[in-house]
Amino acid sequence: MNFKTLYLPILLISNYYCAQTNDSLFIREAFNLALKEGKAYADLKSLCKDIGPRLSGSAEAQMAVEWSYTKLKSYNFDSVYLQEIKVPHWERGTKEAGWIKSENGELTKVNLLALGGSISTNGILEGSIVEFNTLQALKEASKSEVEGKIVFLNQAMDETQINTFKAYGGCYPIRGDGAVEAAKLGAVAVIIRSLAMPIDNHPHTGSMHYDEGVDKIPAAAISTADAEYLSELLKTQKAKFVLEMDCKIFPDATSYNVIAEIKGVENPNNIITFGGHLDSWDAGEGAHDDGAGVIHCMEALRILKESDYKPKNTLRVVFFMNEENGNMGGKSYANWVKEKGEVQIAALESDRGGFSPHGFSCDGSSIYLNFLDSIAHLFMPYEMYEFDKGYGGVDIGPLKQIYEGIPLFGFIPDSQRYFDFHHAPSDVFENVNKRELELGAGAIASFVYLLDKYLDTLKQ
Repeated sequence: MNFKTLYLPILLISNYYCAQTNDSLFIREAFNLALKEGKAYADLKSLCKDIGPRLSGSAEAQMAVEWSYTKLKSYNFDSVYLQEIKVPHWERGTKEAGWIKSENGELTKVNLLALGGSISTNGILEGSIVEFNTLQALKEASKSEVEGKIVFLNQAMDETQINTFKAYGGCYPIRGDGAVEAAKLGAVAVIIRSLAMPIDNHPHTGSMHYDEGVDKIPAAAISTADAEYLSELLKTQKAKFVLEMDCKIFPDATSYNVIAEIKGVENPNNIITFGGHLDSWDAGEGAHDDGAGVIHCMEALRILKESDYKPKNTLRVVFFMNEENGNMGGKSYANWVKEKGEVQIAALESDRGGFSPHGFSCDGSSIYLNFLDSIAHLFMPYEMYEFDKGYGGVDIGPLKQIYEGIPLFGFIPDSQRYFDFHHAPSDVFENVNKRELELGAGAIASFVYLLDKYLDTLKQ
């Protein structure tokens, strides 16, 4: 028996356990840096309080670009630069107002927000209310039931869904398609129950669309508490809704994706992109959606730099602009890197809030799902157990259309409270927990480290 036959298996096992030990130590240090010396919470506070809500095309969105560029430069990454893009520019206008008018003329003021992209009411609009509990029920209605009326879509999120994103996806169509389907039947406006889990007074906005050849009608969301009240009222009497909104649509505006990099020492032309979206809706401060996501990724890159980690591949953080109402940041970025001839080897997104980390999902082949399985045990000490096939993210999604086979990874935090705040006035800095935010940054830094270290071995 020669030396190789006798000792090679022992050497391979020894090297494997040595690598695993080194990985565990690195991950522990990444979490320590996030929790003890972290910048995430202070940076998120500054983004939320010094800049505020950041709807595409707004002055606040432009100030967020300048804030991001300055902040990224302050951390001395290898390069920081802007990618110019064009984005939609919609404004809410004067504050919206809405009332429920009972049969005897009694008025009840509701908590209301225009849906993003809605047209204005051109003054006060009043109409009788007709209620539907699903979009499908509206589609099956006759024109005589709807024509000249205000449609009320009152579909609640499914409380039996453990993952609240599945509940959100189940009733998203009432917001995205409600105005089109109501207009087809002659409605003069549509109001929807906010896509939210709790019963409270916070209305939740979000994007909607119009179809070519279908009349455009105003669209708004009322709070879940108001939706409950209105639905109960309609069981005993007819009612009207009074609505005023002054929304405006402007020509596309110039904006920017904000980018920072640490260059790879072995394969600098291979890019791992990770980030979140810098824009937010205008009702709150965009703290969870998606201030937490961009701060997660900036902090992760800072932690890797502070750890003196020398990546094999170039690590690129992107603060995408305009995820909320167009995804022009994600689309423009994908086309831009294609035109440059870049080699994009993986991408990761954080856009599910700043809550406690649970794991990572993968939109990719079995090779990358096996990778998730192989690293899952390294995160168990941090109470992270979700490593499975799933969604990457809106911003990084367009990369998949250009780079065949590219794995897209999504950061998975706890989902139970996300739709308390999503697109609502309550999405403010005070509703982000410092420790949970820091744990998320540590998790992303650790995941990017493992991805960079082992990605090239997965293709062999």
